Amino acid sequence: MVRRVCCAYPLSSKARRVQDLRQLAALLRRNASQEKETVELQVRPISPTELDQLLLLYRHLHSADEPLPDALTLRSVWNELITDPRHIVFGGYRDGELVSSCALTVIPNLTRGCRAYGVVENVVTHSAHRGNGYGKAVLREALASSWSAGCYKVMLLTGRKDKATVQFYESAGFDGQEKLAFIARPGR
Repeated sequence: MVRRVCCAYPLSSKARRVQDLRQLAALLRRNASQEKETVELQVRPISPTELDQLLLLYRHLHSADEPLPDALTLRSVWNELITDPRHIVFGGYRDGELVSSCALTVIPNLTRGCRAYGVVENVVTHSAHRGNGYGKAVLREALASSWSAGCYKVMLLTGRKDKATVQFYESAGFDGQEKLAFIARPGR
């Protein structure tokens, strides 16, 4: 299976200006009804006690996901994730409700001057809250965290190929044309 990898890098000043102009043009093209303030969204790392809220949100990520394992296994995996300083699950909260999320893993690296790289996974916004900028807000927080950790790039994969999804990730700072990804799964 071949998939595109979206990458984001800290940019040179010229590249940043070009990106800023593109983002400004995209903002100006948006329909006024789609332009909603994201100030009502609080973005922060998800706390260890919020697993149940996250699992409810994940129902909006994959409609036909594999069933969850038993509660003991689930809590063990959650504890491993939440206590790993290189793994952060960011949540976007509107009026205290978790409405958007993404997971960032920072991976140590021996190339690029021993600078780490980030991988973003499980980007999801509750279907009733899409189109409000909440997904971009959690991605902005993940990218900011990556840059402050010294990452030289951040990658994400998506199985979605529709134009709206591609434009969403591009408007969030990712380049879907830069690299090509290959996926291997057991039994294939």
